[in-house]
Amino acid sequence: MQNQRLNQFRTWLEEDGRAISTVCSYVSDVSKFNQYLMEKNVDLAVPISRFYFISYMKHLEAEGMAISTRNKKVNSLKVYNDWLFRNRMVNEIFISIKKDKVKVAYGSEAEVSVLNDQQVEQFLFYLEKEIQRNKLIGYLLLYTGIRVSELVHIQLTDVDQLTSHLTVRGKGGKVREIPLRKDVLEVMKQYIKGERMQSKFADSSYLLLSQRAEKIHRDAVRRWLDQVGSALGFHIHPHMLRHTFCTRLIRNGAEISTVSKLAGHAGINMTVKYYINTSKKEKQSAVDLL
Repeated sequence: MQNQRLNQFRTWLEEDGRAISTVCSYVSDVSKFNQYLMEKNVDLAVPISRFYFISYMKHLEAEGMAISTRNKKVNSLKVYNDWLFRNRMVNEIFISIKKDKVKVAYGSEAEVSVLNDQQVEQFLFYLEKEIQRNKLIGYLLLYTGIRVSELVHIQLTDVDQLTSHLTVRGKGGKVREIPLRKDVLEVMKQYIKGERMQSKFADSSYLLLSQRAEKIHRDAVRRWLDQVGSALGFHIHPHMLRHTFCTRLIRNGAEISTVSKLAGHAGINMTVKYYINTSKKEKQSAVDLL
């Protein structure tokens, strides 16, 4: 029943002219909400309620999910709730953007969640025991800062092993080049010559293959990182690795304009908004010096 509703919701979003990335984001958020309800063994005939929504948001907060990510899910579930109401699948709109989005004080609104150095080390050690494809996914997300939507669309021809550069097609069709570290390139070569060569989709033009398709789906990447996070004991998702990439660059002295270009931001102001900030720990340290 839930899958049928979700497919109908996806169709409506597509027919409404929403961007492909928006459709995928909304559907993914609703799917994870549905999964939460299934784990709670609730009545699946009721797709959403105020109680279900509030319980889910408290669960995400307890999991340590960033405020910005939780607010994105509020927006997705609000659109879903509106669609259910219009189609008479529920008799009430339970979610209010104004009331339910988490408000934060000025100076903290752009703070992002990143992995600290110890967590990065734990993540890298974990990758050592992973299959070649997953290890490559981890290295690419951590060391290039690409979006998961960009990751799954990388083609073999996008990799220039001679110059150690990766061509990435980002939002709006914009193309950028990202230098590849030697260790990233080495992991990539091992995957291409080894595990990838043995796949039944080895003739695919895409770099990262699935067992069932010629390219991996971004939901599969998110699910894998959820499993990694559970094993390591801290929350981890693709955009957190992107935030970590940008934050580490800036902390190591990279020019903000360089970080902006590598991240594929629309402008330098976006980079400043999200990455010229201090962490809560750094703020506390600064106050302790008084």
